[in-house]
Amino acid sequence: MTKAELVAEMSEKAGITKAQAKDALEAFIGSVTGSLKGGQEVRLVGFGSFVPVKRAAGTARNPRTGESVQRPASQTARFKVGEGLKNALNS
Repeated sequence: MTKAELVAEMSEKAGITKAQAKDALEAFIGSVTGSLKGGQEVRLVGFGSFVPVKRAAGTARNPRTGESVQRPASQTARFKVGEGLKNALNS
């Protein structure tokens, strides 16, 4: 599902315009991004959690050339599936 498809489905299910659905989705993404940047976990009970993860600098290998390259430290996010979503997917 693309972002445009998600906006259209949100609009239809919530009975709001696509512009309002897009604004709501953008606000959600901005809030989650801001929290993760601040090192905070975002928990949506029954759905899952977005967790910030710090990766240390290290050495990586270029798969094309086999050359070793230095990888800088970075921050990323992981998603942990909640019990409600897990049960919905497996029922």
